[in-house]
Amino acid sequence: MKAVRQAYIRPLDLRHGCVEMSHGSGGRGMAQLIEELFARWLGNAYLGQGNDAAVLPAATGRLVMSTDAHVVSPLFFPGGDIGCLAVHGTINDIAVMGATPLYLAASFILEEGFPLGDLARIVESMARAAEAAAVPVVTGDTKVVQRGKGDGVYITTTGVGVVAEGEDYAGDRARPGDRIIVSGSIGEHGMAIMAQRENIGFASAIVSDTAALHGLIAAMRASGATIRALRDPTRGGVATTLNEIARQSGVGMMLQESALPVLPEVAAACEFLGLDPLYVANEGKLLAIVAPEDTDTLLQAMRAHPLGRQAAVIGKVHADVQHFVQMTTGLGGRRIVDWLTGEQLPRIC
Repeated sequence: MKAVRQAYIRPLDLRHGCVEMSHGSGGRGMAQLIEELFARWLGNAYLGQGNDAAVLPAATGRLVMSTDAHVVSPLFFPGGDIGCLAVHGTINDIAVMGATPLYLAASFILEEGFPLGDLARIVESMARAAEAAAVPVVTGDTKVVQRGKGDGVYITTTGVGVVAEGEDYAGDRARPGDRIIVSGSIGEHGMAIMAQRENIGFASAIVSDTAALHGLIAAMRASGATIRALRDPTRGGVATTLNEIARQSGVGMMLQESALPVLPEVAAACEFLGLDPLYVANEGKLLAIVAPEDTDTLLQAMRAHPLGRQAAVIGKVHADVQHFVQMTTGLGGRRIVDWLTGEQLPRIC
């Protein structure tokens, strides 16, 4: 008996174990899950404070805050998973405001019976994404719901950043004559999710573009170009995002179909499924509205960054009291690029 350690707790079984109700009870089981899984991968000085909230150093500048819930299905997909997606999505929402992302908070809703091994993969992916972006997860929360009352894992992330005075990329600043730039090819994330979900195989695998964009945006800001607005076209895709900006700014827009960067495999998948890539979600692309005289300067800065090598001008802002977004098609005609109606691809982020 002397060889038996007092108060011994069996380590988490990350190979065969599953989430139990005790992991969300606030007791020893929850403490063990936090210590052996979450703290192992996400640990840092702020998270290590172990209090109900993280005490952070004072920041210089205006605070920017965003929160995002992630309910993607499937949880793992080509190019990423719900973990890195939860990090990238919130960082990008802060970055397109012209802010420098500083910290993240994460909340996990776990379903009883979810494999601990899969949870470890998700948390490790989250940790790698946060480390690569230099934006740590400094506080969090975990809840467990009964079997059948959830869908494996839901993650909510909240981010905080700072923006300097004079930086303002809100959606109400587009002006007639401005150019519309997209940072790269569109539609990869939504089609990667759809192909995985429906077990559809294509000759070339479609990989999600999920990525943190704050490095690219920093390079764009450093170029000195007059950027009117920035957005990341996630749910609803490029079409819905541009409609939002057009309404906010009280302008119209004209896109050029021939200028839209779409990978052949994405175009083929969209045609096969009857989808329009303009409405398919992206998780590693941005839209920029830029003053016409600075278009080339901004393009040069974007193309010098790994996440902006395929940046392209796809259209122009013009005066329109109806605030329509239109597109000149490859056949020379015009069509309205309206708001997304209904839910084209549910559970994609």
